[in-house]
Amino acid sequence: MSGDEKTGRAVERVVLAQSTSDGAGVRLKRSLGSAALELLDPFLLLDEFGSDRKEDYLGGFPDHPHRGFETVTYMLEGKMEHRDHLGNHGLLDSGSVQWMSAGHGIIHSEMPKQEDGKMWGFQLWVNLPASDKMRPPRYQDIPPSAIAEVDLEGGHRVRVVAGTFRGVTGPVREIVTEPLYLDFHLHPGVPIEIPLPERHNAFCYCYEGDLTAGANGQKLHAGSFAVLGKGDRLAITALDRLSRCLVVAGKPIGEPVARYGPFVMNTREEIIQAIDDYRSGRLLL
Repeated sequence: MSGDEKTGRAVERVVLAQSTSDGAGVRLKRSLGSAALELLDPFLLLDEFGSDRKEDYLGGFPDHPHRGFETVTYMLEGKMEHRDHLGNHGLLDSGSVQWMSAGHGIIHSEMPKQEDGKMWGFQLWVNLPASDKMRPPRYQDIPPSAIAEVDLEGGHRVRVVAGTFRGVTGPVREIVTEPLYLDFHLHPGVPIEIPLPERHNAFCYCYEGDLTAGANGQKLHAGSFAVLGKGDRLAITALDRLSRCLVVAGKPIGEPVARYGPFVMNTREEIIQAIDDYRSGRLLL
């Protein structure tokens, strides 16, 4: 292929998000990280939580540990409070993002700061290479005002969380997997083409409405997780109503993955060590 030729990515596989619960009974829909699709290197998990029934979210996510990967919380609606054992504290409200690198270990909680109304958002888990798994924990707490919203042709709009799109660079920086994280609001009938780093793995998650995606025009409905094939661009078109989707890409790590609950390492022995460190209190040292 010559340098000026473009290759559109096709949708290779569609996984439908399945209802489940996590934390203290929070109802959510899980696509990536399920039995249907365990891994899309470097991505480990994608959960969508969304309900206006307080019983579905009030339990929140009390204190729990992590080691060896990153969590990305993106709030569409609602308020969630974060606290950890290091004394970090923050409020995630509508439109905000937190990109947390657990590194060698952290114990934190994510609890609702509302007693009614809608709670809606996503949590994405992103793996770390072996060289970064035991680094100190780090946070990037991004307020809504720091995330650029770009108006596009056809009335479309995109929020650029990480990476660069149409000359606009998102506020999340210095992530080893060089992610692209875009949130599209699409009007029907007007196609849009999204450049993607050619060597990155990528997915499209439709969370509202209906659209077609990829060179093969795959139809996606709300709750559809589309694994994208190789190429340097993605075509998407909303069908008969306003539709919304995430388009996310990241540089694959290409290392063995061993995971157990909140720990993601490279080997079973490292998982056993992480569990032992947590039980003995060494996880936090």
